[in-house]
Amino acid sequence: MTEVTIYHNPDCGTSRNTLALIRNAGIEPTVIEYLKTPPDRATLQSLLEQMNMTPRELLREKGTPYAELKLGESHWTDEDLIDQMLKFPILINRPIVITERGANLCRPSEAVLDLLPLPQQGAFAKEDGERVVDEKGQRVKAP
Repeated sequence: MTEVTIYHNPDCGTSRNTLALIRNAGIEPTVIEYLKTPPDRATLQSLLEQMNMTPRELLREKGTPYAELKLGESHWTDEDLIDQMLKFPILINRPIVITERGANLCRPSEAVLDLLPLPQQGAFAKEDGERVVDEKGQRVKAP
């Protein structure tokens, strides 16, 4: 059985497109709506390690309290930034996908194709109409 987990925000188009690409491969993933069920510190640190990212690289600015908290300033340590992401989960960029092939922040959404253990089962276009996968299940353009 193929296990795939997505840290998902249903209000985010990129996250919705990523989830749809996973399902287009015939996989029903474990969906964690991380704003409703935020990761704990150990999980967030594990995700960062798996993705080989720093907390700063995972911070989301748009639509978050990033500017208000002045998180762009250099005095914030990694631990401080993790504290802020735990306090305000909207600061965690998304979608994060974990498969047997690894974990990654899937921006753009087609980055998920490199993580999926099964091929696409048919054509796929993003919500904005951009074709990502053709009728034969092949990637139309690489990220």
